[in-house]
Amino acid sequence: MWTVRGVEALGGNDLEARYMPDAAVRERAALGAERAVAGATIGAAGMAVPDQVIENAQIEERLDVDGGWIVKRTGISRRHVLAPGERLIDIAAKAGAAALAEAALDPEDVDLVLVATTSKDHITPDAAPLVAAEIGARRAGAFDVGAACTGFVAGIAVARGQIETGAAERVLVIGADALYQYLDHDDKRTAGLFGDGAGAVVMTATDPPGRVSDPVLRADGAHADLIFADREAKIEMKGRETFEHAVARLSEVTEQALAGAGIEADDVDLFVYHQANRRILRAVGERLGLPTERVLDYISEYANTSAGTIPIALAEAQRDGTLAPGQRLLLAAFGAGFTWGAVVVDWGLDEGK
Repeated sequence: MWTVRGVEALGGNDLEARYMPDAAVRERAALGAERAVAGATIGAAGMAVPDQVIENAQIEERLDVDGGWIVKRTGISRRHVLAPGERLIDIAAKAGAAALAEAALDPEDVDLVLVATTSKDHITPDAAPLVAAEIGARRAGAFDVGAACTGFVAGIAVARGQIETGAAERVLVIGADALYQYLDHDDKRTAGLFGDGAGAVVMTATDPPGRVSDPVLRADGAHADLIFADREAKIEMKGRETFEHAVARLSEVTEQALAGAGIEADDVDLFVYHQANRRILRAVGERLGLPTERVLDYISEYANTSAGTIPIALAEAQRDGTLAPGQRLLLAAFGAGFTWGAVVVDWGLDEGK
């Protein structure tokens, strides 16, 4: 349908002919021309973690360090880990089903299932199609989002785009990782940091402009070696350098997301950061002057569940009453790559959606 000629034969008019469609193409209806633009909402968190728990004492004994060594440095007391035969998609499906139940949404009505993860059970297929099948979302599209610990924020960005263009009305966004199996349990830098878990939220269409801000997503591959794992290898991390980058980038992206939304920090009810290390949460809070009670901290029970930390924190805050519909939240994460990102949301779904 397009006119294409050899470069050597092209003159001024020929160049125009090369790049302009013929009459039949020009008469086509523009794709997407009739789509109605929608806004996006977010709410109804759910979570799931394995039953098996590894206490700090078990790790500290192996590392030959004093009791309290891990919690002092990270704020982590224990972590939940997959049992033999248990799969990432099992906990991801449980978290997704819990979020759908919270939203009173039938799985058959879900248009898209996104699973943010870097630890899916197979090289192929992705986790998302398997999770969709497990929960009964039979008509939904499904794919994974890979951005390490920033994956859940990236998933929200993808879901918002799908909803705002009219491509989907109801999206299930799951963050799930099982990184404990990829640790060198004799490495003091990483042995106590990670756990396994999954969390999920529901996002739906509403009248524009919606209640999810423009996401801020950033990356810098120049520092990929600071958190790294090859296939069949263990996670390696340079802790001090990663800590410094995490604090700087989370602080920076918080300010960028606030500016993009046209608000101040005082306008935000809760700051929900990636739950990697309590020292990072405190350092970011201090740098930005945030009241401690407005920075969610559920790291003690779950450790760093990578893409699962933010939705797990949301589900826990929803359960204990800290989080309620109508509250304004800032979600932000930092992870391997490096990747980082943030988004401002007003929590809560429309009734009947």
